[in-house]
Amino acid sequence: MGRFLIRLIINTIALWLTTLIVEGVKVVSYGVEGDTVALVLTYLIVGAIFGIVNAVIGNAIRIVAFPLYILTLGLIALIVNGLLLLLVAWISSLLGFGLTVDGFWWGVLGAVVLGLLSWLIGVLLRPFVPRKRS
Repeated sequence: MGRFLIRLIINTIALWLTTLIVEGVKVVSYGVEGDTVALVLTYLIVGAIFGIVNAVIGNAIRIVAFPLYILTLGLIALIVNGLLLLLVAWISSLLGFGLTVDGFWWGVLGAVVLGLLSWLIGVLLRPFVPRKRS
């Protein structure tokens, strides 16, 4: 459970930084404009949706499309991650708030930035993440 919460916080911080860096990726909060609690809660919900989509659908796509990953030397991952980010935007829009992506290429750029930031934050927080028990 601790690892899940750490991953959720990492995804949420990376998503927040991505919305600051990439112009075409935004998060629309639920509630009153300027309400910090609603904005943080929205980021946490979108981060959780992103984590679930990436863990379930992303892993399934990576397993099924493994030969395509080899054939393209992994470049297809950019497209897959962009599509997964668009899927998260669609799912969160069904809730009436959340992630908005202005188009496919913004999704690809957002996924690249999000992946890099998530990796970097994960490396920085690695000493604080509980280890799996064997």
